[in-house]
Amino acid sequence: MVGASSGVVAGGIFSLVHAVATVTFHLDHVVSGAVLNILSFGIVRYLMVLFFGHPGTTEPIPHGLKEYQFAIPGLSKIPVLGPVIFNQTPIIYMSFLLIIAALFFLKRTKVGLHLRAAGEHPMALETIGVSVYKMRYLGVFISGLFSGLAGAYLSIENAVSFTEGMSNGRGFIALAAMIYGGWTAIGSFLAALFFGFADAFQIRMQIFKVLPIPAEIFIIFPYVATVIAVAGLVRKSRSPKADGIDFIIEREDG
Repeated sequence: MVGASSGVVAGGIFSLVHAVATVTFHLDHVVSGAVLNILSFGIVRYLMVLFFGHPGTTEPIPHGLKEYQFAIPGLSKIPVLGPVIFNQTPIIYMSFLLIIAALFFLKRTKVGLHLRAAGEHPMALETIGVSVYKMRYLGVFISGLFSGLAGAYLSIENAVSFTEGMSNGRGFIALAAMIYGGWTAIGSFLAALFFGFADAFQIRMQIFKVLPIPAEIFIIFPYVATVIAVAGLVRKSRSPKADGIDFIIEREDG
């Protein structure tokens, strides 16, 4: 619990650096994101050396993943679907609740509607007296909290240890899932399931050695699936009109 909470808080705080760079200082979003990715690698390596004496990998949790699994009585005994859906770790169950909470927040609350307007039509939001800057700060901060929770899952519940670079580009796959899912909570969730299936599929193919081909071919399969999916649907997926557009430039042009 302490580790997961620390990951969430750290993700939120780190995201504020991106918010300051893009919202306050109007730096290009892609440039800021690339810089923060490089910075995060350096910070992680420094903290690994500081706390563990070496970069790389921490000691795995003795009892492994089973210590964190929670089976729902009765439901976990359902054939096939039972173990898949009802015998998981706490963060997995939490993610289902977060999807419902995100849908309600974005569509049924005033703050959620303001947040959507900050990306869709910021000038209209500013006109009714709501700060676009504050809403964009809030959006980036919330995304940082979710990213921190995802990172905590990787190290605590998925791999039960921390390895440098363990995300293996999953953050970019998450971005692809958002685009593939049409920039909606449900769509992104379904797209993430698809990419998760692609990742699980390549692992099973390696274990059972169904095809006599090098393991490297299987490893790139999820990323190839991501490129194909995004390339095929990126034109049909409409992003918010003001996504990545500096508000001051937009206001001056208008």
